[in-house]
Amino acid sequence: MKKIAIMQPYLFPYIGYWQLLSSADTFVLYDDVTYIKNGWINRNNILLNSKPYMFTLPLLKSSSFSLINEIQVTDNKKVKEKIIKTIEHAYKKAPYYGDVFRNVQDILMLEGSISSVIFQSILWLKSYLNLDTEIIISSSLEKNNELKGQDKVIDIVKRLDGNKYINSIGGQTLYSKEIFKSSGIELNFIKTNDIGYKQFDNAFVPNLSIIDILMFNPPEKIKEFLNNYTLI
Repeated sequence: MKKIAIMQPYLFPYIGYWQLLSSADTFVLYDDVTYIKNGWINRNNILLNSKPYMFTLPLLKSSSFSLINEIQVTDNKKVKEKIIKTIEHAYKKAPYYGDVFRNVQDILMLEGSISSVIFQSILWLKSYLNLDTEIIISSSLEKNNELKGQDKVIDIVKRLDGNKYINSIGGQTLYSKEIFKSSGIELNFIKTNDIGYKQFDNAFVPNLSIIDILMFNPPEKIKEFLNNYTLI
């Protein structure tokens, strides 16, 4: 059974995103759909002074009429360096700060589209955690762009010879198991189980960027977290 997952690019997203990616044989980075302002594509939460703190990577001329892969990240190095300094301040005493920080810094300093920056972050983390999932960029696929919603997803899964599609839990209101089944595809939704770990000496703050998990846990522990989910 070939398992496919599809998700828009998000900047250092929370653990549930990576569970979805690692549960699939092929993960499609959905970069040629409309950019939604004030979403999570270019921002996320880290732990700063024991509380969630949202950082945002500024974009150039972001528009809700543009595709994600058409929107460029800022070329203002001072702005990027300020974000990096905040992350450094937040995690410099974390046990796995060294290698993680250097890679996060390198990724945030990249230029180009937001989707290309996120793609590089996914490739780095895939290597860091030794994940086997194949990563494909949606805009590189030949597909029927006239289709919408679940019809388009079904088309992509079929073109990749998939017979099982895994979606985030939020997709339960968008996708029908019966409709997927009629197309020869099993549909499941992934639900993250409770995950906790030591963050300095403060009370645990959940649902932060994967940066937080990387700073406090070794790769082998993170891989345990990646398998801590329920398929519905």
